[in-house]
Amino acid sequence: MRWDGQKVEAEPQLALPGLPGLVRSVRTPEFAGVVFHEVRAKSVLNKVPNGGLPFDWTVNPYRGCSHACTYCLAGDTPVLMADGRTKPISELRVGDEIYGTELTGNYRRYVRTRVEAHWETRKQAYRVTLEDGTRLVSSGDHRFLTDRGWKHVVGGTCGSGRRPHLTTGNKLMGTGAFAEQPGVTDEYRRGYLRGMVGDAHEFRIPLADVEAMDRVQEYLDDLGVQEGVGFLNHVRELARWQIAPSDDWLKGFLAGAFDFNGTCSRSILRMSNRSATIIEAVCLALKHFDFDFAVEELKRRRGMRVIRLRGGLRENLRFFHATNPAITRKRDIDGVAIKSAAPLGVRSVEDLGEEMTLYDITTGTGDFIANGVVSHNCFARNTHTYLDMDAGHDFDSQVVVKINAAEVLRKQLRSPKWTHEHVAMGTNTDPYQRAEGRYALMPPIIRALADSGTPFSILTKGTLLSRDIPLLVEAARSVSVGIGVSLALLDRDLHKTLEPGTPTPQARLELVRKVRDAGLPCGVFVAPVLPGLTDSIDQLDYLFGEIAAAGATGVTALPLHLRPGAREWFTRWLAQEHPDLVAGYRDLYGRGSYADSRYRKWFSLRVEPLLRKHDLLPKARTRAVPGDPDGVWPDGALPSGVPSPRVNQEQLTLL
Repeated sequence: MRWDGQKVEAEPQLALPGLPGLVRSVRTPEFAGVVFHEVRAKSVLNKVPNGGLPFDWTVNPYRGCSHACTYCLAGDTPVLMADGRTKPISELRVGDEIYGTELTGNYRRYVRTRVEAHWETRKQAYRVTLEDGTRLVSSGDHRFLTDRGWKHVVGGTCGSGRRPHLTTGNKLMGTGAFAEQPGVTDEYRRGYLRGMVGDAHEFRIPLADVEAMDRVQEYLDDLGVQEGVGFLNHVRELARWQIAPSDDWLKGFLAGAFDFNGTCSRSILRMSNRSATIIEAVCLALKHFDFDFAVEELKRRRGMRVIRLRGGLRENLRFFHATNPAITRKRDIDGVAIKSAAPLGVRSVEDLGEEMTLYDITTGTGDFIANGVVSHNCFARNTHTYLDMDAGHDFDSQVVVKINAAEVLRKQLRSPKWTHEHVAMGTNTDPYQRAEGRYALMPPIIRALADSGTPFSILTKGTLLSRDIPLLVEAARSVSVGIGVSLALLDRDLHKTLEPGTPTPQARLELVRKVRDAGLPCGVFVAPVLPGLTDSIDQLDYLFGEIAAAGATGVTALPLHLRPGAREWFTRWLAQEHPDLVAGYRDLYGRGSYADSRYRKWFSLRVEPLLRKHDLLPKARTRAVPGDPDGVWPDGALPSGVPSPRVNQEQLTLL
């Protein structure tokens, strides 16, 4: 089908609300799950904010990248909020505080995090059903945490679709499906007031718990009770015991009883009272909803009896969600370990046979709790916030295409204020991603820079650059041109799991060869080198040898840099694929994003002789220690005469 026939104007959920200059949104079978938003940009040549990047000007014809994958859930999927309640994922907003997880020692624990981005798309939908009846509707790309690591919903066992995926017998991590939150009916309000009233029919609300006070006042107002003569009688009438209480009344009563004198500490939920009548009523209400509990008497507090809920966090959350107490501080689960005896084995994974509107978020921890199970999310790259980019719009499923990039660039380059400084491309999103094959934005951009006398450099993983080699040769007659290729490893299996959707290492080596055969310079970033996986002498020697054979003009080798977002993703991948290396990585990266200084020095001693052996050391300039955060760019990656800046690894990550 022709690209021009793939408009999605009739599907407004695919458009980016408020995107300036939007011409149309396009979805095509060639790029399943990706929407291209064609815009007419006002500016293409951008001054880089003071963010430590090694260049002052950049051109990015695309926002986002079609290389990677996206993860999505149905809009009604409940997400665990930081206040202990739930909210459908479709209703989340940037800034909302929710629960994620983090690995602490040998345990993964619940921690508070925030929603950093929120978006929607349309994808083929699958339904995952667990042994306890929990159901989750998601895309096939979505990943859930199992007792054997992160796994996609669907995948293959061989070929290009090979990836870890859910099968029957896998057990998901978490508590299982969340209970439905109660509706606020008059019966619920009356039950809540009964739970908040003692035997003396007086309100006893601790002044610190404003939430309970506010709810009581709200419910009294809703029920038409005003302060003044007869106030107490009205309250007694509203809060009287019911002979045959409804479910709503019982849920409200349990919520009020918990707010009145309940606690939840170290995953133990308790409600205490000296009134035998109230204790008996709470027990009957708990039995009605099939809660398991024990009744104990406190020896130090004569007459005080305590009801203790059994079942741990799973039952505590069921209680909170089914009854909805007002006091959120009592619902805190921060730091609680994720361990549950809940039957969360995968029973089935069904293809629903249709596309659905699905939603996803980015969080500070890289995950969130979706209907009681730990769910992976698509993390934002920090550089999306550079150059006035919105991380919520620049994800892999939403690619913004500046269709008038060359036209606008020529206008900006004609400005008398332009001083013909070096312009870097490929420093935020790859200009030679797959969509460039359709849009062909780079050829006129290259011509515009060359015609204006502006030196430029291109950093890419995309072999599509080979299409423009003749044009780059022509440009190099007018201005200085630098070309850098990112190549982290040669191992095909590692490449498939760490760089899905990108050209193979062998194809990138061939790109280096073609660039050099055309007489152009080409530096190679061997980045990131993975400790314990790709840093052996034999591996590096072989890789450097292949790069030298391709004719590269220089190499810079840098160890893995684990920035926020990528850190969480990589840690989970490592625990799943190479659990024996987890402890070592914890030691190397325990103090920050960069590897420990001792490792970097060791890495330098290993790399230096190998680079010298293959004649890949930098020529005629002082170089930094390989692997340090301030390592320099390799020869050929920048225009000649441009001072060699330090490498900021944000734009070199393969994650």
